[in-house]
Amino acid sequence: MNHADARSADASAVALPETAAAHPTGPAAPRRGGAAGPVALVVGGALSVQFGAALAVLLIPRAGALGVVTLRLTLAALVLLLVCRPRVRGYSRSDWGTVVAFGAAMGGMNVCIYQAIDRIPLGAAVTLEVLGPLALSVVASRRLLSLVWAGLALAGVVLLSGGGFDRLDPVGAGFALAAGALWATYIVFSARTGRRFPQADGLALAMAVGAVLSLPLGLAEAGTRLAVPSTLALGLAVALLSSVLPYTLELIALRRIPAGTFAVLMSLEPAVAALAGFLVLRQALSATDAAAIALVIAASIGAVRSRTRPALGS
Repeated sequence: MNHADARSADASAVALPETAAAHPTGPAAPRRGGAAGPVALVVGGALSVQFGAALAVLLIPRAGALGVVTLRLTLAALVLLLVCRPRVRGYSRSDWGTVVAFGAAMGGMNVCIYQAIDRIPLGAAVTLEVLGPLALSVVASRRLLSLVWAGLALAGVVLLSGGGFDRLDPVGAGFALAAGALWATYIVFSARTGRRFPQADGLALAMAVGAVLSLPLGLAEAGTRLAVPSTLALGLAVALLSSVLPYTLELIALRRIPAGTFAVLMSLEPAVAALAGFLVLRQALSATDAAAIALVIAASIGAVRSRTRPALGS
């Protein structure tokens, strides 16, 4: 998401294809047939997330990585709260515990991935980040074939690191891997939130939790720089591109295509991130880096398809 937000980041149920509830917008019944439109929506969402992340890199010198996280989460939360107007009464303590955990995972994931992209190329950061959801899928599948996909992903990581993460900046690589672990946690709690809260209410509330948790960090790093009008405008653009727009597009798409198809498409995130890094940030990839990203993408798609084949054939 991982980017990521969110998914993009921010974003998204890359490796839990068996349920659309893994997506933060909650469960949606897929429809078969006429998939070209929904596929375009998912691809558009991925482009939005990663180009939003590239824009965030340009904003980091103004507000710092933590300041960008605060702007993204706070402004996205305000937009979603205004649009969704979620109900806050009638939920149990367990419901609120779930949405708080979801928001904390979301905030932590964003903090880590923005710390990563401040230090290493965007494509490399998202490639390492996607290992979290991939690992979750491998563990959950309990199939021997999953070890093949795990090995393929590991080969991609070894290629990407050039035999050692010092080539990438070990701190940046560490933050990207931490973002991946939090992305996996985010997926688990987004699924639980989707079952407990209607529509996008849980997402809006979780985004607000993430914003509140990130606010002290952003203020400590950037202070009054966050209130500069031009910085606020860029922060709003990042929030819309990385959170609001892709979540909306993906929610519409998930109502019309199987969740497995959605997850395969989301496995392409590292390639989209590399494209955004090249076009916006002029971060060129070596042939080795491109091969590494391709291996991780292939592993993600393989893991998704091996888990969803029975369901998609039914």
